[in-house]
Amino acid sequence: MLERLHIDPDTEFPLDPELVHLNHAAIGPWPARTRDAVAGFAAENAHQGSRRYLQWLETEAGLRRRLAAFIKAPSAEDIALVKNTSEGLSLVAAGLDWQPGDRVVTSAEEFPSNRVVWQALADRGVELVQVELAGRDDPEAALEAVLAEGRVRLLAISSVQYASGLALDLARLGRACREHGALFGVDAIQSLGALAMDVEAIGADFIAADAHKWLLAPEGIGLFYCRPELRQRLALHQWGWHMVEHVGDFDRTDWEPAASARRFEPGSPNMLGIHALSASLSVFEEVGMERVEALVRQRAREVFERAAAHPDLEPITDPERMAGIVTFRHTGVDNAALWQGLMDRGVLCAHRGGGIRFSPHFHTAPATIGRALEAVDAVAAGL
Repeated sequence: MLERLHIDPDTEFPLDPELVHLNHAAIGPWPARTRDAVAGFAAENAHQGSRRYLQWLETEAGLRRRLAAFIKAPSAEDIALVKNTSEGLSLVAAGLDWQPGDRVVTSAEEFPSNRVVWQALADRGVELVQVELAGRDDPEAALEAVLAEGRVRLLAISSVQYASGLALDLARLGRACREHGALFGVDAIQSLGALAMDVEAIGADFIAADAHKWLLAPEGIGLFYCRPELRQRLALHQWGWHMVEHVGDFDRTDWEPAASARRFEPGSPNMLGIHALSASLSVFEEVGMERVEALVRQRAREVFERAAAHPDLEPITDPERMAGIVTFRHTGVDNAALWQGLMDRGVLCAHRGGGIRFSPHFHTAPATIGRALEAVDAVAAGL
């Protein structure tokens, strides 16, 4: 129950009561403390300029430490602060020493960020293998079968598929990659902030995710994790003052890339985003990811069960493979029109996978889900 949380959801998430927010898989609302952190940072900058820049750097260093703990990475040195998931994935795509005949394996249902970046390697002789996972009883087995064929350099997969909500067994896939000599990269944007993450337990070599969805922070800030042994294997294609080992020594003429993951950050950090994400992350630290994950799964199951019991709704999401996303189709009306009608009524959701995608978070009240399903009926009746 929400009353068992260490925060007050109504105070922390003061959403317009006319809205029904079920769109965390797209853009999540900022907590009140994040709003206040951004406003405070802006006021400080306007009034004091850069006077407290050294304290800002402490916030940046603290965020790296906290993100490392959040995903259970060995060290803050394993964390790069990037603009978004696409930038993190591109560091891998541009950095590995690809050879003609190398294969990248992913699913056929990936968001474009985790498809285009690998398709762009075609002129280097790299083959992208897209595996159909929809409707399979054992989607991991389908990916493992391609790994077993050989020549797979990288398995690049989303932890949770953005349209269907399919959550994969990452630890199993990590073991398969080790067995077959492939690298393992995870687009974690649809799980980080909804599900607990342990990068070492799943055997991830790379993880990329930005903060504007389940992490409840602004766009333009995210994380890239690279397993320490692989950092120097990623060739660099961006350079600047911030990625050098002796950062801040501006008179030094010789330089080398930082030994830490900061080597992937060429220029000035996004201090505004850093302060915002730091504030948002404190919500998850206070509530605890075990509790967050339990509530996310509970709210998603409530959506699924209501949709499954509805005579005109057909769930797309597999209830046994569900994280926070639930997608369903209305069998009697055009689903694109239904989505537009819901949005017009203030029910924030998405049109994905040919249906309607609801994505509640831990702070979503059960009554919100009821209001959303009532709105589905009301809109459908008018189509």
